[in-house]
Amino acid sequence: MKSIVLTGIKPTGTPHIGNYVGAIKQAIEMSENSEYDNFYFIADYHSLNALKTSEELKTYTKELACTWLACGLNPEKVVFYRQSRIPETTELCWILMNVTPKGLMDRAHAYKASVQANLEKGADADDGVNMGLYNYPILMAADILLFNTKFVPVGQDQKQHVEMARDIAKYFNKKYGYTFVVPQEKIQEESATLLGLDGRKMSKSYGNQIPLFCDEGTLKKLISSIKTDSSLPTEPKSTNCVLFDYIKVFGSPEKINEMEKRFAEGISWADAKKELFEMANEYIKPMREKYNYYMEHFDEVESLLKLGEEKARVIAKETLERARKAVGVID
Repeated sequence: MKSIVLTGIKPTGTPHIGNYVGAIKQAIEMSENSEYDNFYFIADYHSLNALKTSEELKTYTKELACTWLACGLNPEKVVFYRQSRIPETTELCWILMNVTPKGLMDRAHAYKASVQANLEKGADADDGVNMGLYNYPILMAADILLFNTKFVPVGQDQKQHVEMARDIAKYFNKKYGYTFVVPQEKIQEESATLLGLDGRKMSKSYGNQIPLFCDEGTLKKLISSIKTDSSLPTEPKSTNCVLFDYIKVFGSPEKINEMEKRFAEGISWADAKKELFEMANEYIKPMREKYNYYMEHFDEVESLLKLGEEKARVIAKETLERARKAVGVID
């Protein structure tokens, strides 16, 4: 029996190029590994803390589902589902709450960061902190434990979430007998981190991002706005810049070598941006066409998600039944 690997992404915004480079691309490549059974889910319940309206949640969930498929996720090779369509998740979350120490939740990075920010501005420590934020790690533990997950691919900054899920599984198994697979983090190699158009972190709040599937005209306009230095067209250019970082993402090895030479020779920033646009557009265009198709034919995406959810619930029901028997809710 293969080990299960589980990956989830929150639908909290329109996917941008930074999301693709930093997480989606690597996750798609991992899905091709036949050594594991791979589960991919859209963590829509987890996003409730970050979104303000129901329309945002519907829109971003749709966009994320289409993005996964457009970027190459194969639903025939993985289990692809929405968290909210697996009701066993929230029932298990409640069961797990009853073995999880409050002290463990007090140490969660997101909660501690909120408390620290409140104290620094002279507010009450728990100002603006709801129970969704506070119990976020327990819901994540339910996501993981429900599917007998062995490995959870995360970056170093997300390691704590898997550690907490592991602790919660151990607390439960110690009290009620072995019930849950104890998960392990699978630390991913550091992905390239693309900065925004202005050289700051790529973020919706800064308005400096490039939507992954924007149209060609918008892509060209945004690339033209990438911040560069004031060197003259004939002067050599440093490759240690945001623009060249994008070239390294979208260019072939041969093209990257060519652009390194042209930077040294003094290519103009306008010409460099033109070259980047052509590289990026060629790279993204096939995915953009698939994305637009799926957005216009979402009934097909819905069908694929429902098939994944049916597969997921087979395992979820078995795991929840074990947990219910363990705590004495059923014989």
